[in-house]
Amino acid sequence: MNVAFQRLDPRARLPVRAHPGDAGLDLCAIESLVLGPGERARVRTGLAIELPAGHAGFVVPRSGLADRHGIAVVNAPGIIDEGYRGELQVLLLNTDRLSSFELAEGDRIAQLLIVPVAIAEPVEAQELSEHARGAAGFGSSGR
Repeated sequence: MNVAFQRLDPRARLPVRAHPGDAGLDLCAIESLVLGPGERARVRTGLAIELPAGHAGFVVPRSGLADRHGIAVVNAPGIIDEGYRGELQVLLLNTDRLSSFELAEGDRIAQLLIVPVAIAEPVEAQELSEHARGAAGFGSSGR
């Protein structure tokens, strides 16, 4: 499947996979910035996307940034709807309580997953079918 990306800024880099078969495409920053402890920022990629019909983009954190620097994607996953044609931007958060994080232009900041989406239509029901799990929720599966 081909996915069209448009460079909105000459510094923009088309997303690439780090390894063949990887699910995520790496998104890169087009700007440098410093995120202080606990700070968040909207980071530009300089790219717009045309998603295929019936698909969405999920912007998710990079595990290495999370592990080594405590950098998270605030609204993970950030959802890109099929019809959105604006710039892809990533909301980063520095969860480290002591250290700042320095981001350079061209750094990989997040991953983009392109996934098929079932377009569900909500309907009201008087009751739901029985299931063994029932209403068991948070923590119901144990440690």
